[in-house]
Formats: sequence, C-alpha cells, structure tokens
Amino acid sequence: MKSHEIIIAGFGGQGVLSMGQIIAYAAMIEKKEASWMPSYGPEMRGGTANCIVIVSESKISSPIVSRFDSAIVLNQPSMEKCDSKVKPGGILVYEKSAILQPPKRDDIEVLAVPALQEAVRLNKKQIANMILLGAFLERRPIVKPETVIEALTSVLPERHHHLIPLNKQGLLLGIEFGYSKHTVVA
Repeated sequence: MKSHEIIIAGFGGQGVLSMGQIIAYAAMIEKKEASWMPSYGPEMRGGTANCIVIVSESKISSPIVSRFDSAIVLNQPSMEKCDSKVKPGGILVYEKSAILQPPKRDDIEVLAVPALQEAVRLNKKQIANMILLGAFLERRPIVKPETVIEALTSVLPERHHHLIPLNKQGLLLGIEFGYSKHTVVA
C-alpha cells in the first residue's frame, strides 16, 4: 500500500467522524502517515457529516482529494454524492438498511453490510460504524484490527472506555461480514 484515500459519509451522530479518526490514529500507531479532514454541517446530529482519511507509507502531499480509493457510506444522500467519486477498482462499503438505491457501477467492488441490524441485535446501535469499519478492513487491510482497538483508547473519551469491548465485538463481527460470501456484493 503506497497511499489509500477514503471518504466516509453519513448523518451526524452515526459515528462517521470517529470512524475516520480511528483509522487515522491506527495508522499513526503503525508508524504510517495519516491525514483526517472532517466536514460537517452546523446542525451536527442529523445533519450531513463526512471525512476524508488518507493513510500512506510516505509523506502526504495534500489532504484534499476529489477521487477516492474507497468510500464508506451510511445514508442515501451521501451515496448520491460519493458513488461517482470512487476510482475504478476501488470499493464502496455501505449500510444496507439506509440505502434505497444502491450503486450500479461495475468497475468497483460494492459491499452492502447490515451493520445497523446487527448492532441493534447486540443492543448497541452505536457500534454500527465499527461493524462497517471491520467489513472495510477485511477487504482493504490498510491498518490492523488490533491497532484499531488500540486506537479506540485515544479516540473515545475516557468516560466511554467501558465500551471498548463492545466496539471490538462490532469490529470483529464486521470482519466476518467482509469475509463472508453471504454479504451482499453488488
């Protein structure tokens, strides 16, 4: 991996920004270069949110990119904005229940993950983002899952550290979805 550019997009409150921050911290722990650039509307929860994450083995020349190797999408409006921005040969991972019109591109890998359904089954819908992250990392191992768990201690406020085991469970479940032949690949 020389450089990997990702856009993560959804509504505020879905863990979009923290997912990107976790990837960036994990990359730094692994002694890689990382850039995390968040963007969100003034309304925060319920408004749009996205972040651009770049993980690289060499210096990052600019954190601003318009085409991505990967996209992780959590809602339909974000799908409409991000679908065309994934480079041919890239991957688009999305929350299955939130997307009414999945992408129809045949030049990228498309992975639909029932992350919210699984998070609700575990009685913790807040870990849906970790399930999506696990599925993504199984397909594009830009950082190691164990480093992601380590990065959680830096990203999560200390008052939420008791949730790290549940986040780990979500990440490992997502890895299974990324690996599974049963996950919907369009």
